[in-house]
Amino acid sequence: MTLSNDILDELLSGVDRPEDLLGDKGLMKELKVRLMERMLGAELTEHLGYEAHREPASQQGNRRNGATRKTLKGDDGALPIDIPRDRDGSFEPELIKKGQTRIDGMDDKIIGLYAAGLSTRDIRGHLEEVYGLRVSADLISRVTDAVLEEVSGWQNRALERVYPIVFLDALRVKIRDAESRQVKNKAVYVALGVTPEGMREVLGL
Repeated sequence: MTLSNDILDELLSGVDRPEDLLGDKGLMKELKVRLMERMLGAELTEHLGYEAHREPASQQGNRRNGATRKTLKGDDGALPIDIPRDRDGSFEPELIKKGQTRIDGMDDKIIGLYAAGLSTRDIRGHLEEVYGLRVSADLISRVTDAVLEEVSGWQNRALERVYPIVFLDALRVKIRDAESRQVKNKAVYVALGVTPEGMREVLGL
């Protein structure tokens, strides 16, 4: 899916200065917060077994119970996140764990793995091997489905016509092979461009 000019115009309406886009209260930071909140909502749906804004089974006691505001410290400053709750307090989110105070690029790691074309099984193996997160394949599917529109927009966004400086690098990630079930090191190649204004942008993975 490609973002239409109308959607871009709506997102960028009122963005007149660089800080409106990249500042502490800018558009990019707000999108990151909204993205993480959607992912947490997908985790809670997996935990409870019913979708948001729908009624659970009549015999089910544990249900959605609002949200708790939590301020995390990240690479780009403080991030106020609304963490969804359940009634009996059994919900243990994987993206932002209870007691966690920092979110140093975790959302970028998940999105980056998905944008690079890794399968659900590969992502599951990588999260378990590298971060010690044991999550179900169904949960990963729910999370990636929740951010599919944002990821597709990133993959299909318009790039600048010219980048005076381009860096090429590779990240080595541990991926569990689907057939042999062995963990192997694989390279994810990254292209980073610098615009004439000095802005850095990931061109592709």
